[in-house]
Amino acid sequence: MDINFNKNEDFNKLLLSEIKQKFAKVKLGGGSKRIEKLHNEGKMTARERIDYLLDNKSNSIEIGAFVGEGMYEEHGGCPSGGVVVKIGYIKGKQCIVVANDATVKAGAWFPITAKKNLRAQEIAMENRLPIIYLVDSAGVYLPLQDEIFPDKEHFGRIFRNNAQMSSMGITQIAAVMGSCVAGGAYLPIMSDEAMIVDKTGSIFLAGSYLVKAAIGESIDNESLGGATTHCEISGVTDYKAKDDKDALDKIKNIVDKIGHFDKAGFSRIKASKPDLEENDIYGILPKLRTEQYDMMEIINRLVDKSEFEAYKEGYGQSIITGYARIDGWAVGIVANQRKVVKTKSGEMQFGGVIYSDSADKATRFIANCNQKKIPLVFLQDVTGFMVGSKSEHGGIIKDGAKMVNAVSNSVVPKFTIIIGNSYGAGNYAMCGKAYDPRLIVAWPSAQLAVMGGTQAAKVLAQIEASSLKAKGEIVDEKKEKELFDKIKARYDEQVSPYYAASRLWTDAVIDPLDTRTWISMGIEAANHSPIEKKFNLGVIQV
Repeated sequence: MDINFNKNEDFNKLLLSEIKQKFAKVKLGGGSKRIEKLHNEGKMTARERIDYLLDNKSNSIEIGAFVGEGMYEEHGGCPSGGVVVKIGYIKGKQCIVVANDATVKAGAWFPITAKKNLRAQEIAMENRLPIIYLVDSAGVYLPLQDEIFPDKEHFGRIFRNNAQMSSMGITQIAAVMGSCVAGGAYLPIMSDEAMIVDKTGSIFLAGSYLVKAAIGESIDNESLGGATTHCEISGVTDYKAKDDKDALDKIKNIVDKIGHFDKAGFSRIKASKPDLEENDIYGILPKLRTEQYDMMEIINRLVDKSEFEAYKEGYGQSIITGYARIDGWAVGIVANQRKVVKTKSGEMQFGGVIYSDSADKATRFIANCNQKKIPLVFLQDVTGFMVGSKSEHGGIIKDGAKMVNAVSNSVVPKFTIIIGNSYGAGNYAMCGKAYDPRLIVAWPSAQLAVMGGTQAAKVLAQIEASSLKAKGEIVDEKKEKELFDKIKARYDEQVSPYYAASRLWTDAVIDPLDTRTWISMGIEAANHSPIEKKFNLGVIQV
Protein backbone atom coordinates (compact mmCIF):
# COMPACT_ATOMS: atom_id res chain seq x y z
CA MET A 1 0.00 0.00 0.00
CA ASP A 2 1.35 3.46 -0.85
CA ILE A 3 1.32 6.45 1.48
CA ASN A 4 -1.61 8.07 -0.39
CA PHE A 5 -3.71 4.97 0.22
CA ASN A 6 -3.00 5.20 3.95
CA LYS A 7 -3.77 8.93 4.05
CA ASN A 8 -7.05 8.38 2.17
CA GLU A 9 -7.97 5.51 4.46
CA ASP A 10 -7.37 7.58 7.60
CA PHE A 11 -9.36 10.50 6.22
CA ASN A 12 -12.34 8.42 5.07
CA LYS A 13 -12.49 6.50 8.33
CA LEU A 14 -12.61 9.82 10.18
CA LEU A 15 -15.61 10.74 8.01
CA LEU A 16 -17.16 7.40 8.93
CA SER A 17 -16.55 8.12 12.61
CA GLU A 18 -18.39 11.43 12.16
CA ILE A 19 -21.44 9.54 10.82
CA LYS A 20 -21.45 7.29 13.87
CA GLN A 21 -21.16 10.22 16.28
CA LYS A 22 -23.95 12.14 14.57
CA PHE A 23 -26.18 9.06 14.48
CA ALA A 24 -25.59 8.33 18.18
CA LYS A 25 -26.83 11.84 18.94
CA VAL A 26 -29.81 11.54 16.59
CA LYS A 27 -30.89 8.25 18.20
CA LEU A 28 -31.52 10.10 21.46
CA GLY A 29 -34.28 12.13 19.80
CA GLY A 30 -35.40 14.78 22.26
CA GLY A 31 -32.86 13.64 24.85
CA SER A 32 -32.39 11.18 27.72
CA LYS A 33 -34.77 12.96 30.11
CA ARG A 34 -37.65 12.79 27.64
CA ILE A 35 -36.91 9.14 26.93
CA GLU A 36 -37.04 8.45 30.68
CA LYS A 37 -40.36 10.33 30.92
CA LEU A 38 -41.78 8.18 28.12
CA HIS A 39 -40.67 5.00 29.86
CA ASN A 40 -42.27 6.16 33.10
CA GLU A 41 -45.56 6.49 31.21
CA GLY A 42 -45.28 2.82 30.24
CA LYS A 43 -44.42 3.64 26.62
CA MET A 44 -41.58 2.62 24.34
CA THR A 45 -39.62 5.08 22.21
CA ALA A 46 -40.14 5.20 18.46
CA ARG A 47 -36.89 3.32 17.83
CA GLU A 48 -37.67 0.71 20.50
CA ARG A 49 -41.07 0.13 18.89
CA ILE A 50 -39.53 -0.38 15.45
CA ASP A 51 -36.78 -2.65 16.77
CA TYR A 52 -39.37 -4.83 18.54
CA LEU A 53 -41.57 -4.94 15.42
CA LEU A 54 -38.86 -5.91 12.92
CA ASP A 55 -37.51 -9.44 12.71
CA ASN A 56 -34.39 -10.12 14.77
CA LYS A 57 -31.06 -10.37 12.93
CA SER A 58 -32.58 -9.16 9.66
CA ASN A 59 -31.31 -6.28 7.57
CA SER A 60 -32.97 -2.90 7.80
CA ILE A 61 -32.21 0.52 6.35
CA GLU A 62 -33.22 3.87 7.82
CA ILE A 63 -34.60 6.64 5.63
CA GLY A 64 -33.78 10.21 6.62
CA ALA A 65 -31.92 9.66 9.89
CA PHE A 66 -30.25 13.08 9.54
CA VAL A 67 -33.37 14.93 8.43
CA GLY A 68 -33.78 18.25 10.24
CA GLU A 69 -30.12 18.55 11.28
CA GLY A 70 -29.24 22.21 11.74
CA MET A 71 -32.82 23.28 11.04
CA TYR A 72 -35.37 24.86 13.41
CA GLU A 73 -32.69 25.70 15.99
CA GLU A 74 -34.77 28.67 17.17
CA HIS A 75 -37.56 26.17 17.97
CA GLY A 76 -35.30 23.78 19.86
CA GLY A 77 -34.40 21.60 16.87
CA CYS A 78 -36.09 18.61 15.27
CA PRO A 79 -33.82 15.51 15.35
CA SER A 80 -34.63 13.07 12.54
CA GLY A 81 -37.59 15.29 11.67
CA GLY A 82 -39.41 13.97 14.75
CA VAL A 83 -40.20 10.70 12.97
CA VAL A 84 -38.27 7.45 12.42
CA VAL A 85 -38.64 5.60 9.09
CA LYS A 86 -37.17 2.17 8.37
CA ILE A 87 -37.45 -0.45 5.67
CA GLY A 88 -37.14 -3.92 7.18
CA TYR A 89 -38.82 -7.30 7.58
CA ILE A 90 -41.84 -8.31 9.66
CA LYS A 91 -42.44 -12.06 9.70
CA GLY A 92 -40.15 -12.28 6.69
CA LYS A 93 -42.13 -9.74 4.65
CA GLN A 94 -40.47 -6.51 3.59
CA CYS A 95 -42.33 -3.46 4.96
CA ILE A 96 -41.77 0.22 5.63
CA VAL A 97 -42.42 1.47 9.16
CA VAL A 98 -43.12 5.10 10.14
CA ALA A 99 -42.99 5.95 13.86
CA ASN A 100 -43.58 9.38 15.46
CA ASP A 101 -40.91 10.28 18.00
CA ALA A 102 -42.83 11.61 21.01
CA THR A 103 -39.58 12.79 22.64
CA VAL A 104 -39.31 15.53 19.99
CA LYS A 105 -41.92 18.22 20.76
CA ALA A 106 -44.43 15.49 21.70
CA GLY A 107 -44.20 14.13 18.17
CA ALA A 108 -45.45 17.40 16.64
CA TRP A 109 -45.20 17.79 12.89
CA PHE A 110 -42.66 20.29 11.58
CA PRO A 111 -42.57 21.08 7.83
CA ILE A 112 -39.68 18.62 7.36
CA THR A 113 -41.71 15.97 9.25
CA ALA A 114 -44.41 16.15 6.61
CA LYS A 115 -41.81 15.92 3.83
CA LYS A 116 -40.29 12.84 5.43
CA ASN A 117 -43.68 11.15 5.89
CA LEU A 118 -44.50 11.86 2.26
CA ARG A 119 -41.17 10.32 1.23
CA ALA A 120 -42.04 7.17 3.18
CA GLN A 121 -45.41 6.99 1.45
CA GLU A 122 -43.76 7.59 -1.92
CA ILE A 123 -41.46 4.62 -1.32
CA ALA A 124 -44.45 2.47 -0.33
CA MET A 125 -46.42 3.52 -3.41
CA GLU A 126 -43.57 3.08 -5.91
CA ASN A 127 -42.68 -0.35 -4.58
CA ARG A 128 -46.13 -1.47 -3.36
CA LEU A 129 -44.69 -2.15 0.09
CA PRO A 130 -46.93 -2.62 3.13
CA ILE A 131 -46.64 0.45 5.35
CA ILE A 132 -47.01 0.51 9.12
CA TYR A 133 -47.75 3.74 11.02
CA LEU A 134 -46.90 3.90 14.74
CA VAL A 135 -48.76 7.05 15.75
CA ASP A 136 -47.80 9.17 18.75
CA SER A 137 -48.12 12.83 17.80
CA ALA A 138 -49.46 16.10 19.12
CA GLY A 139 -50.29 17.16 15.55
CA VAL A 140 -49.06 20.15 13.56
CA TYR A 141 -46.40 22.33 15.21
CA LEU A 142 -48.50 25.49 15.34
CA PRO A 143 -45.73 28.13 15.24
CA LEU A 144 -44.87 26.85 11.74
CA GLN A 145 -48.39 25.97 10.59
CA ASP A 146 -48.14 28.21 7.51
CA GLU A 147 -45.30 26.03 6.19
CA ILE A 148 -47.09 22.71 6.65
CA PHE A 149 -50.81 23.13 6.22
CA PRO A 150 -52.28 24.22 2.88
CA ASP A 151 -49.94 23.44 -0.02
CA LYS A 152 -49.80 20.45 -2.36
CA GLU A 153 -46.80 18.81 -0.67
CA HIS A 154 -47.96 19.64 2.86
CA PHE A 155 -49.77 17.73 5.60
CA GLY A 156 -53.00 17.08 3.70
CA ARG A 157 -51.17 15.18 0.96
CA ILE A 158 -50.60 12.37 3.46
CA PHE A 159 -54.33 11.59 3.66
CA ARG A 160 -54.65 11.78 -0.12
CA ASN A 161 -51.86 9.18 -0.30
CA ASN A 162 -53.66 7.03 2.29
CA ALA A 163 -56.68 6.94 -0.01
CA GLN A 164 -54.64 6.24 -3.15
CA MET A 165 -52.65 3.44 -1.51
CA SER A 166 -55.89 1.83 -0.37
CA SER A 167 -57.18 1.87 -3.94
CA MET A 168 -53.86 0.39 -5.14
CA GLY A 169 -54.20 -2.51 -2.71
CA ILE A 170 -51.17 -1.52 -0.64
CA THR A 171 -51.58 -2.72 2.95
CA GLN A 172 -51.64 0.07 5.56
CA ILE A 173 -51.78 -0.73 9.28
CA ALA A 174 -51.84 1.92 12.02
CA ALA A 175 -51.30 1.64 15.76
CA VAL A 176 -52.28 4.64 17.88
CA MET A 177 -49.78 4.47 20.73
CA GLY A 178 -50.15 8.00 22.11
CA SER A 179 -51.78 11.24 21.01
CA CYS A 180 -53.51 11.39 17.65
CA VAL A 181 -55.29 14.71 17.30
CA ALA A 182 -57.01 17.06 14.85
CA GLY A 183 -56.27 16.39 11.17
CA GLY A 184 -53.74 13.74 12.15
CA ALA A 185 -56.61 11.60 13.42
CA TYR A 186 -57.50 10.78 9.82
CA LEU A 187 -54.21 8.97 9.08
CA PRO A 188 -54.84 5.82 11.17
CA ILE A 189 -58.52 5.73 10.28
CA MET A 190 -57.76 5.95 6.56
CA SER A 191 -55.50 2.92 6.97
CA ASP A 192 -56.87 -0.57 6.27
CA GLU A 193 -56.72 -1.62 9.91
CA ALA A 194 -56.21 0.44 13.07
CA MET A 195 -55.56 -0.41 16.67
CA ILE A 196 -55.20 1.67 19.82
CA VAL A 197 -53.31 1.15 23.07
CA ASP A 198 -55.49 1.25 26.17
CA LYS A 199 -54.98 4.23 28.50
CA THR A 200 -52.07 5.74 26.49
CA GLY A 201 -53.61 6.04 23.02
CA SER A 202 -56.24 8.64 22.14
CA ILE A 203 -57.90 9.86 18.94
CA PHE A 204 -60.01 12.98 18.59
CA LEU A 205 -60.50 15.96 16.33
CA ALA A 206 -60.34 18.26 19.35
CA GLY A 207 -59.09 17.56 22.88
CA SER A 208 -61.04 18.13 26.07
CA TYR A 209 -59.81 21.72 26.56
CA LEU A 210 -60.82 22.75 23.04
CA VAL A 211 -64.18 20.97 23.38
CA LYS A 212 -64.84 22.92 26.58
CA ALA A 213 -63.91 26.19 24.88
CA ALA A 214 -65.86 25.46 21.70
CA ILE A 215 -69.15 23.99 22.95
CA GLY A 216 -68.93 24.15 26.75
CA GLU A 217 -68.88 20.38 27.24
CA SER A 218 -66.77 19.06 30.11
CA ILE A 219 -65.21 15.66 29.38
CA ASP A 220 -61.85 13.98 29.98
CA ASN A 221 -59.64 12.86 27.10
CA GLU A 222 -60.01 9.14 27.86
CA SER A 223 -63.82 9.28 27.70
CA LEU A 224 -63.63 11.55 24.67
CA GLY A 225 -61.32 9.45 22.51
CA GLY A 226 -59.61 6.63 24.41
CA ALA A 227 -59.36 2.95 23.51
CA THR A 228 -62.65 1.87 25.12
CA THR A 229 -64.55 4.69 23.40
CA HIS A 230 -63.22 3.88 19.93
CA CYS A 231 -63.24 0.09 20.20
CA GLU A 232 -66.63 -0.31 21.91
CA ILE A 233 -68.69 2.81 21.18
CA SER A 234 -67.59 4.65 18.03
CA GLY A 235 -66.12 1.64 16.20
CA VAL A 236 -63.37 3.88 14.86
CA THR A 237 -60.58 1.40 15.71
CA ASP A 238 -60.46 -2.34 15.04
CA TYR A 239 -58.34 -3.64 17.91
CA LYS A 240 -57.62 -2.69 21.53
CA ALA A 241 -54.11 -3.39 22.80
CA LYS A 242 -53.16 -3.52 26.47
CA ASP A 243 -49.72 -1.95 25.92
CA ASP A 244 -47.15 -1.10 23.23
CA LYS A 245 -45.82 -4.65 22.86
CA ASP A 246 -49.31 -6.08 22.57
CA ALA A 247 -50.09 -3.64 19.75
CA LEU A 248 -46.86 -4.50 17.95
CA ASP A 249 -47.57 -8.23 18.35
CA LYS A 250 -50.97 -7.70 16.74
CA ILE A 251 -49.29 -5.98 13.79
CA LYS A 252 -46.90 -8.93 13.43
CA ASN A 253 -49.83 -11.35 13.36
CA ILE A 254 -51.66 -9.32 10.70
CA VAL A 255 -48.59 -8.99 8.47
CA ASP A 256 -47.92 -12.71 8.84
CA LYS A 257 -51.23 -13.43 7.05
CA ILE A 258 -50.62 -11.14 4.03
CA GLY A 259 -50.56 -13.17 0.81
CA HIS A 260 -47.84 -13.26 -1.83
CA PHE A 261 -47.44 -10.39 -4.29
CA ASP A 262 -47.01 -10.24 -8.06
CA LYS A 263 -43.33 -9.73 -8.82
CA ALA A 264 -41.60 -7.50 -11.34
CA GLY A 265 -39.31 -10.43 -12.11
CA PHE A 266 -35.83 -8.94 -11.78
CA SER A 267 -33.05 -11.50 -12.17
CA ARG A 268 -31.46 -12.85 -8.99
CA ILE A 269 -29.11 -15.73 -8.31
CA LYS A 270 -27.22 -16.80 -5.19
CA ALA A 271 -25.32 -13.84 -3.80
CA SER A 272 -21.53 -13.70 -3.67
CA LYS A 273 -19.18 -11.28 -1.94
CA PRO A 274 -16.75 -9.22 -4.04
CA ASP A 275 -13.47 -11.10 -4.59
CA LEU A 276 -11.49 -7.92 -3.90
CA GLU A 277 -11.31 -6.51 -0.37
CA GLU A 278 -14.25 -4.16 0.24
CA ASN A 279 -12.41 -2.25 2.96
CA ASP A 280 -9.95 -1.00 0.35
CA ILE A 281 -12.60 1.51 -0.73
CA TYR A 282 -11.50 3.77 2.14
CA GLY A 283 -7.96 3.92 0.76
CA ILE A 284 -8.90 4.24 -2.91
CA LEU A 285 -11.30 7.16 -2.49
CA PRO A 286 -9.16 10.35 -2.43
CA LYS A 287 -9.18 12.83 0.42
CA LEU A 288 -9.60 15.75 -1.99
CA ARG A 289 -12.56 15.90 -4.35
CA THR A 290 -10.29 17.26 -7.11
CA GLU A 291 -7.97 14.23 -7.12
CA GLN A 292 -8.20 11.48 -9.73
CA TYR A 293 -8.85 7.77 -9.11
CA ASP A 294 -10.07 4.79 -11.13
CA MET A 295 -13.81 4.24 -10.55
CA MET A 296 -13.40 0.62 -11.65
CA GLU A 297 -11.44 0.03 -8.42
CA ILE A 298 -14.59 1.04 -6.51
CA ILE A 299 -16.97 -0.94 -8.73
CA ASN A 300 -14.91 -4.11 -8.37
CA ARG A 301 -15.33 -3.87 -4.60
CA LEU A 302 -19.12 -3.41 -4.77
CA VAL A 303 -20.17 -6.15 -7.20
CA ASP A 304 -20.47 -9.90 -6.72
CA LYS A 305 -17.21 -11.81 -7.37
CA SER A 306 -15.77 -8.45 -8.57
CA GLU A 307 -17.13 -9.38 -12.01
CA PHE A 308 -18.15 -6.58 -14.39
CA GLU A 309 -19.13 -6.88 -18.06
CA ALA A 310 -18.23 -3.53 -19.61
CA TYR A 311 -20.45 -2.06 -22.34
CA LYS A 312 -18.64 -0.01 -25.04
CA GLU A 313 -15.52 -0.08 -22.88
CA GLY A 314 -13.29 1.81 -25.31
CA TYR A 315 -15.86 4.47 -26.26
CA GLY A 316 -16.99 7.47 -24.23
CA GLN A 317 -14.59 6.56 -21.45
CA SER A 318 -15.53 9.34 -19.01
CA ILE A 319 -18.60 7.25 -18.17
CA ILE A 320 -18.37 3.56 -17.31
CA THR A 321 -21.33 1.38 -18.28
CA GLY A 322 -21.79 -2.34 -17.83
CA TYR A 323 -23.56 -5.29 -16.25
CA ALA A 324 -22.89 -6.91 -12.88
CA ARG A 325 -24.64 -8.45 -9.89
CA ILE A 326 -25.03 -6.99 -6.42
CA ASP A 327 -26.09 -9.44 -3.69
CA GLY A 328 -27.27 -11.72 -6.49
CA TRP A 329 -29.41 -9.09 -8.25
CA ALA A 330 -28.61 -8.25 -11.88
CA VAL A 331 -27.84 -4.54 -12.29
CA GLY A 332 -26.77 -2.13 -14.98
CA ILE A 333 -24.15 0.30 -13.67
CA VAL A 334 -23.65 3.84 -14.96
CA ALA A 335 -20.64 5.44 -13.26
CA ASN A 336 -18.51 8.53 -13.73
CA GLN A 337 -14.88 7.64 -14.45
CA ARG A 338 -12.70 9.82 -12.22
CA LYS A 339 -9.30 9.35 -13.87
CA VAL A 340 -8.01 11.15 -16.96
CA VAL A 341 -8.41 8.87 -19.97
CA LYS A 342 -6.89 8.96 -23.43
CA THR A 343 -9.13 8.27 -26.43
CA LYS A 344 -8.10 6.39 -29.58
CA SER A 345 -7.68 9.75 -31.35
CA GLY A 346 -5.19 10.80 -28.69
CA GLU A 347 -7.56 13.29 -27.01
CA MET A 348 -7.41 13.53 -23.23
CA GLN A 349 -10.71 13.40 -21.34
CA PHE A 350 -10.88 14.77 -17.79
CA GLY A 351 -12.18 12.57 -14.99
CA GLY A 352 -15.68 13.31 -13.70
CA VAL A 353 -16.67 15.29 -16.79
CA ILE A 354 -19.41 14.06 -19.16
CA TYR A 355 -18.44 14.34 -22.84
CA SER A 356 -20.70 13.93 -25.88
CA ASP A 357 -19.57 10.37 -26.60
CA SER A 358 -20.04 9.40 -22.93
CA ALA A 359 -23.58 10.81 -22.86
CA ASP A 360 -24.38 8.95 -26.09
CA LYS A 361 -23.05 5.69 -24.66
CA ALA A 362 -24.98 6.09 -21.42
CA THR A 363 -28.21 6.79 -23.33
CA ARG A 364 -27.86 3.59 -25.34
CA PHE A 365 -26.99 1.55 -22.25
CA ILE A 366 -29.96 2.89 -20.26
CA ALA A 367 -32.23 1.91 -23.17
CA ASN A 368 -30.72 -1.58 -23.21
CA CYS A 369 -31.32 -2.05 -19.47
CA ASN A 370 -34.94 -0.99 -19.89
CA GLN A 371 -35.38 -3.50 -22.73
CA LYS A 372 -33.87 -6.30 -20.63
CA LYS A 373 -35.66 -5.31 -17.39
CA ILE A 374 -32.43 -4.72 -15.47
CA PRO A 375 -32.42 -2.21 -12.57
CA LEU A 376 -30.01 0.70 -12.95
CA VAL A 377 -27.39 1.82 -10.42
CA PHE A 378 -25.83 5.27 -10.86
CA LEU A 379 -22.49 5.93 -9.15
CA GLN A 380 -22.06 9.70 -9.09
CA ASP A 381 -18.77 11.57 -8.97
CA VAL A 382 -19.46 14.19 -11.60
CA THR A 383 -18.36 17.80 -12.08
CA GLY A 384 -20.72 18.42 -15.01
CA PHE A 385 -20.73 18.39 -18.82
CA MET A 386 -17.71 19.42 -20.87
CA VAL A 387 -17.74 23.09 -21.89
CA GLY A 388 -15.93 25.12 -24.56
CA SER A 389 -16.30 25.75 -28.27
CA LYS A 390 -15.29 22.24 -29.34
CA SER A 391 -17.94 20.66 -27.12
CA GLU A 392 -20.63 23.19 -28.07
CA HIS A 393 -19.93 22.73 -31.78
CA GLY A 394 -20.01 18.98 -31.26
CA GLY A 395 -23.52 19.14 -29.82
CA ILE A 396 -22.86 18.53 -26.13
CA ILE A 397 -26.24 20.06 -25.23
CA LYS A 398 -28.02 17.70 -27.62
CA ASP A 399 -26.17 14.62 -26.35
CA GLY A 400 -26.66 15.65 -22.74
CA ALA A 401 -30.37 16.15 -23.41
CA LYS A 402 -30.60 12.61 -24.82
CA MET A 403 -29.08 11.18 -21.66
CA VAL A 404 -31.40 13.22 -19.42
CA ASN A 405 -34.30 12.03 -21.61
CA ALA A 406 -33.31 8.38 -21.15
CA VAL A 407 -32.95 8.77 -17.37
CA SER A 408 -36.30 10.59 -17.16
CA ASN A 409 -38.24 7.99 -19.13
CA SER A 410 -36.59 4.91 -17.69
CA VAL A 411 -39.18 2.47 -16.32
CA VAL A 412 -36.84 0.08 -14.51
CA PRO A 413 -36.04 1.04 -10.91
CA LYS A 414 -33.08 3.39 -10.48
CA PHE A 415 -30.74 3.69 -7.49
CA THR A 416 -28.29 6.53 -7.04
CA ILE A 417 -25.13 6.51 -4.92
CA ILE A 418 -23.37 9.88 -4.60
CA ILE A 419 -19.76 8.91 -4.02
CA GLY A 420 -18.08 12.28 -4.53
CA ASN A 421 -18.98 15.36 -6.55
CA SER A 422 -22.54 15.90 -7.71
CA TYR A 423 -22.44 19.22 -9.52
CA GLY A 424 -24.77 21.06 -11.89
CA ALA A 425 -26.43 19.28 -14.77
CA GLY A 426 -24.23 16.27 -14.04
CA ASN A 427 -26.43 15.63 -10.99
CA TYR A 428 -29.46 15.54 -13.30
CA ALA A 429 -27.98 13.30 -15.99
CA MET A 430 -26.72 10.87 -13.36
CA CYS A 431 -30.18 10.47 -11.83
CA GLY A 432 -30.32 13.06 -9.05
CA LYS A 433 -33.31 13.31 -6.71
CA ALA A 434 -35.42 15.12 -9.35
CA TYR A 435 -35.31 12.02 -11.57
CA ASP A 436 -37.09 9.65 -9.18
CA PRO A 437 -34.47 7.16 -8.04
CA ARG A 438 -36.15 4.58 -5.81
CA LEU A 439 -33.42 5.29 -3.25
CA ILE A 440 -30.68 7.92 -3.30
CA VAL A 441 -27.88 7.88 -0.74
CA ALA A 442 -24.58 9.69 -0.24
CA TRP A 443 -21.23 8.57 1.04
CA PRO A 444 -19.68 10.91 3.65
CA SER A 445 -17.30 12.09 0.88
CA ALA A 446 -20.18 13.46 -1.21
CA GLN A 447 -20.72 17.09 -2.21
CA LEU A 448 -23.92 18.39 -3.83
CA ALA A 449 -24.00 21.82 -5.47
CA VAL A 450 -24.42 23.77 -8.70
CA MET A 451 -20.62 23.92 -8.91
CA GLY A 452 -17.57 23.28 -6.74
CA GLY A 453 -17.00 25.45 -3.68
CA THR A 454 -13.82 27.16 -4.88
CA GLN A 455 -15.23 28.08 -8.31
CA ALA A 456 -18.54 29.23 -6.87
CA ALA A 457 -16.88 31.30 -4.15
CA LYS A 458 -14.62 32.99 -6.71
CA VAL A 459 -17.60 33.95 -8.87
CA LEU A 460 -19.68 35.18 -5.92
CA ALA A 461 -16.72 37.06 -4.41
CA GLN A 462 -16.09 38.83 -7.71
CA ILE A 463 -19.75 39.87 -7.93
CA GLU A 464 -19.76 41.15 -4.35
CA ALA A 465 -16.45 43.00 -4.84
CA SER A 466 -17.79 44.69 -7.97
CA SER A 467 -20.91 45.75 -6.07
CA LEU A 468 -18.81 47.29 -3.27
CA LYS A 469 -16.58 49.10 -5.78
CA ALA A 470 -19.67 50.51 -7.49
CA LYS A 471 -20.67 51.98 -4.12
CA GLY A 472 -17.30 53.69 -3.87
CA GLU A 473 -15.70 51.33 -1.38
CA ILE A 474 -12.04 50.38 -1.66
CA VAL A 475 -11.60 46.67 -2.28
CA ASP A 476 -7.94 45.67 -2.00
CA GLU A 477 -6.38 42.20 -2.11
CA LYS A 478 -6.94 41.66 1.61
CA LYS A 479 -10.62 42.59 1.33
CA GLU A 480 -11.05 40.30 -1.67
CA LYS A 481 -9.56 37.40 0.33
CA GLU A 482 -11.90 38.12 3.25
CA LEU A 483 -14.90 38.08 0.90
CA PHE A 484 -13.72 34.84 -0.70
CA ASP A 485 -13.07 33.07 2.63
CA LYS A 486 -16.45 34.11 4.03
CA ILE A 487 -18.37 32.96 0.96
CA LYS A 488 -16.32 29.76 0.66
CA ALA A 489 -17.08 28.79 4.28
CA ARG A 490 -20.82 29.32 3.74
CA TYR A 491 -20.75 27.41 0.45
CA ASP A 492 -18.77 24.51 1.94
CA GLU A 493 -21.44 24.10 4.61
CA GLN A 494 -24.14 23.93 1.95
CA VAL A 495 -22.36 21.30 -0.18
CA SER A 496 -21.98 18.94 2.81
CA PRO A 497 -23.77 15.58 2.51
CA TYR A 498 -25.44 16.32 5.87
CA TYR A 499 -26.89 19.58 4.56
CA ALA A 500 -28.47 17.58 1.72
CA ALA A 501 -29.62 14.79 4.05
CA SER A 502 -31.19 17.23 6.53
CA ARG A 503 -33.44 18.51 3.72
CA LEU A 504 -34.14 15.02 2.34
CA TRP A 505 -32.36 15.68 -0.95
CA THR A 506 -30.88 12.26 -0.22
CA ASP A 507 -32.36 9.40 1.81
CA ALA A 508 -29.26 8.81 3.93
CA VAL A 509 -25.55 9.33 4.46
CA ILE A 510 -24.11 5.82 4.61
CA ASP A 511 -20.93 3.88 5.25
CA PRO A 512 -19.63 2.90 1.78
CA LEU A 513 -19.60 -0.73 2.95
CA ASP A 514 -23.39 -0.57 3.43
CA THR A 515 -23.94 0.26 -0.26
CA ARG A 516 -24.59 -3.35 -1.29
CA THR A 517 -27.27 -3.72 1.40
CA TRP A 518 -29.08 -0.54 0.32
CA ILE A 519 -29.08 -1.54 -3.35
CA SER A 520 -30.12 -5.13 -2.61
CA MET A 521 -33.00 -4.17 -0.29
CA GLY A 522 -34.01 -1.46 -2.75
CA ILE A 523 -34.27 -3.90 -5.65
CA GLU A 524 -36.11 -6.40 -3.45
CA ALA A 525 -38.62 -3.65 -2.63
CA ALA A 526 -38.94 -2.69 -6.31
CA ASN A 527 -39.59 -6.33 -7.18
CA HIS A 528 -42.96 -5.97 -5.38
CA SER A 529 -44.15 -3.66 -8.16
CA PRO A 530 -44.48 -5.09 -11.69
CA ILE A 531 -43.49 -2.69 -14.47
CA GLU A 532 -46.64 -1.53 -16.24
CA LYS A 533 -45.25 1.18 -18.54
CA LYS A 534 -43.16 0.68 -21.65
CA PHE A 535 -39.88 2.49 -22.11
CA ASN A 536 -40.27 5.28 -24.65
CA LEU A 537 -37.70 7.99 -25.24
CA GLY A 538 -40.26 10.26 -26.87
CA VAL A 539 -38.93 12.85 -29.30
CA ILE A 540 -35.16 13.29 -29.23
CA GLN A 541 -32.75 14.87 -31.68
CA VAL A 542 -30.46 12.11 -32.90
